Amino acid sequence: MCSNAAMTFPDGFIWGSAASSTQTEGAAPRSDWARWEQLGKVPPSGEGNGFTTNYARDFSMLAEYGLTHHRLSLEWARLEPYEGKHDQDAVDHYRAVLQSARDHGIAVWVCLHHFTLPGWFGDDMGGFLDERARSYHWARHVDWVAETFGDLVHGWKPINEPVAYAAAGYLFGVNPPGEADMARFFKALQATHLANHDAWRLLRSGAQPVATIMNLQPTYPATRGREPTERDAANRNAELFDHVLFGSWIKALREGVLSLPTLPDLEVEGMAGSFDYVGFSYYNANAIYADLTTGPYPLDARVGPMGYAPWPEGLGIVLRRLADELPGKPLLVAECGFGTDDDRWRTDLLRDSIEEVRRAIDDRVPVEGFFHWTAVDNYEWDHGYDVRFGLFDRDRNPKESAELARAYAMGER
Repeated sequence: MCSNAAMTFPDGFIWGSAASSTQTEGAAPRSDWARWEQLGKVPPSGEGNGFTTNYARDFSMLAEYGLTHHRLSLEWARLEPYEGKHDQDAVDHYRAVLQSARDHGIAVWVCLHHFTLPGWFGDDMGGFLDERARSYHWARHVDWVAETFGDLVHGWKPINEPVAYAAAGYLFGVNPPGEADMARFFKALQATHLANHDAWRLLRSGAQPVATIMNLQPTYPATRGREPTERDAANRNAELFDHVLFGSWIKALREGVLSLPTLPDLEVEGMAGSFDYVGFSYYNANAIYADLTTGPYPLDARVGPMGYAPWPEGLGIVLRRLADELPGKPLLVAECGFGTDDDRWRTDLLRDSIEEVRRAIDDRVPVEGFFHWTAVDNYEWDHGYDVRFGLFDRDRNPKESAELARAYAMGER
């Protein structure tokens, strides 16, 4: 049994929570997600979990539970619903939100793009795939947000989960713009990585740290039969997935070269060594089969309502890999959560995940923070309100998992 001293997290370790605008405030009327809802592609988001009117209460609640860092998104489609025209009411509202966070002792990390875009940018201009839209309109927005809100921001996490965003919109077709084309996926992923780098380049001159949010999943080959050719194909597919999820952007941060399948390697000035923190989301590992389908890993693990199996051990695997491949780079678990109605299971998974982080720290892995997804049950995209990730329910009642999070954040475990 470890001593209490061995189980104590380092002074200054970040304990936080994470959320997005669409999920907590509902879709902005002029966003591509609002159009997606209108087309009946996904359940309506309504007013999210009520954060728009409950933000002060939420920040007070988070502070009480020791979760003194919070990531939120400032929704571009609310701030600039029409090209070049900013909504002053939205500006005033978000400044009030950020000021309230500060008043309650909450350090806010701002995300600039969490899956949704203004319709004029994403639908009309082609989003990040259009070079002018990315290099001019996106860059202008990043600069404007920094100037308008930077005095109330603790840190930046510019783009949430580039691989997940590009895959959902351009490979699987389940998010805007609804395409399903492998070549377009790789182009969209390259463009999103470039947009993330552009944001870092523009934000780094400020006093706030800038972190990534890469969605990371260990991937293992799996077979349904015994044919050697099936195993070989599964191995190749696992290598492909691994390169997309890890290798492409790691090489960019290490060597300044963005490398993606089907595209020429792209040398990007200033990309090597970029970002103050390597932050990432972690939920699960995947088994990958010869036909490119995926399944839960471990194969016999309990599967949640999102169709994957939460696996805390995989978090430790990711942390150690990042420490090996990007030595010395500070790490943040920028997002880790568990979608389930069984809060006892969530509590067990949360405990096991945080203990993986503690063991990594004991092994001198430079991980400096843990953000739980999410604080209050919210809208979960194509699952609507049927899957719950919160430490608190939508009425702001704490769950058992919230008490566990508080115990860790307060240094009681």
